[in-house]
Amino acid sequence: MSTSRPSPSPASGQSSLPGASSTNGSFTATVAAITNAFGDPTRRAIYLFVRGRDEGVTASDVASEFGLHSNVARHHLDKLTVGGYVEVTVSRVAGGGAGRPAKRYTAVAELPMGEFPVRSDDLVLSLLGKTLALLPADRAETIAEEVGHEYGRAMAAAMTGSDLAAGQRSLRSAMQAVADALTAHGFAAHTEKRNNQLRIINNHCPFGDVAIEHPVICAVDRGMVKGMLAALYGDTDVSTIESLPQGNTFCATAV
Repeated sequence: MSTSRPSPSPASGQSSLPGASSTNGSFTATVAAITNAFGDPTRRAIYLFVRGRDEGVTASDVASEFGLHSNVARHHLDKLTVGGYVEVTVSRVAGGGAGRPAKRYTAVAELPMGEFPVRSDDLVLSLLGKTLALLPADRAETIAEEVGHEYGRAMAAAMTGSDLAAGQRSLRSAMQAVADALTAHGFAAHTEKRNNQLRIINNHCPFGDVAIEHPVICAVDRGMVKGMLAALYGDTDVSTIESLPQGNTFCATAV
């Protein structure tokens, strides 16, 4: 959201020459880019760590140095790469066999001046994650799940109207309806049965980076599933069995 400001007068000491507004715009874009890339203190420290290694670093190096899960370390490095502050090369380690090639990250010579607009929903999610992090872990997870549960029941009510009471459909069909609703909300979800257990698989997480940095956010997703199923089918035992913060490539909720 932009805010209109009066043009500075010559007495203000600021330039009113043509092109001054574009200069200010470039400066604002630069600030936004730097904030996006370095707003996280861990990411700032990682960037300084990378800059101090002429030969570059791997995600494993960063994970070991900062005590992070390798996926979290890779997430921070990828954010720096997208911003243009770090570049990545792929090579096989000598004597490493036929395994997966290693990505090596090195700092660029000059900081870029690209534009990365700040999204308000990202800011709200980040605020939520940091706020929940101040609470005891079990209490924070309970609150996050309660929020998701209430939202899930509201989603179910919007889908069915008032003529469909809980228990009027099978668990499988209710889960399919939940997966469809999650997909409409950006989760790219589908149902599957594995080891005699019904699951909802999310191939995309709309919570994005915040869920990686603050895994408690995953409880919101679980609460949404639980809330929708409560309205569409009845109370169920819902648990998160796989997630991106745990190092998995997708998120899975078992019922």
